Amino acid sequence: MTQRGEGGRRARVKPFLVHIFTACGAACALLALLAAARSDYVAMFVWLAVALFIDGIDGTLARKYHVAEILPRWSGDALDLVVDFTTYVFVPAFALATSGLLPQPVALPLAIAIVVTSALYFADEEMKTQDNYFRGFPALWNAVAFHLFVLKLPPWFAAAVVAMLVVLTFTPLRVLHPFRVPHLRMLNLIALAAWCALGLYALLTALDPGAVVAWLLVAIGVYFLTVGLATADD
Repeated sequence: MTQRGEGGRRARVKPFLVHIFTACGAACALLALLAAARSDYVAMFVWLAVALFIDGIDGTLARKYHVAEILPRWSGDALDLVVDFTTYVFVPAFALATSGLLPQPVALPLAIAIVVTSALYFADEEMKTQDNYFRGFPALWNAVAFHLFVLKLPPWFAAAVVAMLVVLTFTPLRVLHPFRVPHLRMLNLIALAAWCALGLYALLTALDPGAVVAWLLVAIGVYFLTVGLATADD
């Protein structure tokens, strides 16, 4: 009995470490928020990038160590949603509200619209199509904020972009998931790798990479946002 109990506890260690690893994304969110509060937006995006890396591999680790089967008490899906909302939505919304990128009269209302519509989107059981596209703009406000910080658009134009994406959250727009959509997968992964390389360069240049890199980032982002229009719906 004791040996089986000790063996069972040992078997639960690695799966629980995976949950802790996922939860570290929330720590990254806090560090990113503190960086944003002191207007250190490079550090903010670095912490958001670390959180994105965690989000990118924790699912693989969860499957490898059979986390759902061994630790059914803790919901990995719920943990993911909590962490993703803070890193994909809440911190970027705070940065957009306080950075001066948006006009002061609408900065806070737009940030509120971001968090409210994103909360609804995260609760949508049909946020993905059967062929693994996101349905509507998938609340990737960390990416939106990154583009806006790099582009430094006129404030009212930036506000129009944010407002448009808020509206697109609840439209039939099909947005690419580069890892899970089989259509053009190799091209999608190449585009993602190029975006990551350009994004890293933008961080190394303190979010001032020059017009060519900035608009290349935008072009890849628009590709991810619109390539699903060319495929049949489910």
